[in-house]
Amino acid sequence: MAEFSVVSQAMVTLTITSSISSFGSERRFDKSISVGNLKKKLELITGSNASGMQLSLYSKDEKEVVTFLDDNALLGSYPVEDGMRIHVNDPSLQAGEFEDVSKILKYNMGEKEYAKREETVRTFKEQHKLGQFADKTKKENDKKLSEQREQQLTETIHVGDRCEVSVVKQPKRRGMVMFVGTVDFQAGYWVGVKLDEPLGKNNGSVSGKRYFECAEKYGSFVRPSQVNCGDYPEEGIEDLDEL
Repeated sequence: MAEFSVVSQAMVTLTITSSISSFGSERRFDKSISVGNLKKKLELITGSNASGMQLSLYSKDEKEVVTFLDDNALLGSYPVEDGMRIHVNDPSLQAGEFEDVSKILKYNMGEKEYAKREETVRTFKEQHKLGQFADKTKKENDKKLSEQREQQLTETIHVGDRCEVSVVKQPKRRGMVMFVGTVDFQAGYWVGVKLDEPLGKNNGSVSGKRYFECAEKYGSFVRPSQVNCGDYPEEGIEDLDEL
């Protein structure tokens, strides 16, 4: 007579839920594990203490099948199947206790301390010119290009040249170039102009340093890009429109 044996799979896939968390997780367990050792594994999954947890097995249609009472019994000695659920009940802990992040002690690192650290997200972005550092790099490059253009323009502007000054939202003004170069009051290249009319802001000096001579209100400092040199004679009555 032929002999038959029932072969059961060694591993089982179960969903683990807990009375202290609203989240569940799927895990695989060896059926040869004891209930006591299973509880130790569930400590890491649920946060409950093995000595205080109570385990209940639920079927796929959410009906309670059995309660695990014997810690020495093997998991496989119970009618466990893939897709069932083990619910961990821990009366010593409150529901949602490990989900309330307001109870977590947070460490706040100071700005200076963080800036000293290497291999941070900030240093990575800075090295690769990403995020805010990409904008910073672009601004720096644009500034350098602008300064280079202004410097090149100074080569075409000479002291004694007649010129016309064009500044946004201001009327055009004529005068004579009296200074070309860098100044102490601001970075970059500047052109000092002695205006034909008292439409300036100084007398050729700024912050106590004199760059050229002219009467008060006849002096003005502008960027090279705002100066056009050429045949710009001093405007007189004959240049005005007839009334």
